[in-house]
Amino acid sequence: MFFELIGTIMAGVAAALFVWALNRTLKGRLPSWLVPISAGAAMLVATITSEYGWFARTQSNMPDGFVVAQTIEDQQFYRPWTYVKPFVSRFVAVDQMTTRTHPAQPDQRIVDLVFYGRWARTAKIPVLFDCANNTRADLVDGVEFGPDGEVLDAQWQPMDADAPLLQAACAQV
Repeated sequence: MFFELIGTIMAGVAAALFVWALNRTLKGRLPSWLVPISAGAAMLVATITSEYGWFARTQSNMPDGFVVAQTIEDQQFYRPWTYVKPFVSRFVAVDQMTTRTHPAQPDQRIVDLVFYGRWARTAKIPVLFDCANNTRADLVDGVEFGPDGEVLDAQWQPMDADAPLLQAACAQV
């Protein structure tokens, strides 16, 4: 966040200096209000570019085995350009390299879901998926496993068979 702020300020300073130098070259023929307007416009463009580039930058820096399963696009009234094209502000990735199964329960697997958010901490949560029944259960305190790998006291939640989260978690690696 700090480096983006510095980059935004530097974009404004660079644009203002460019317009100022251009005005000096033209011997003052440009209006005086053009310097601060160009600085503000450059800072706005830098901010918008940073917002729309966040998802691609973050996705390219994810470790091997991470698959983006769901994205959340955002529209906000104080960012009117997001009504033209919403930007990805959060997404969920499945860490397929951490898939754990039990030999007695081949259709059930535990995977880590990683929640990314712009200006938010990354969170990693283990979740149990039953690929045969299209259900999932959050692994929270109190969930126990039986000797044959069956889950005791789990709160199963149904999912659509074509849900991207279920498909990514149940994909064979």
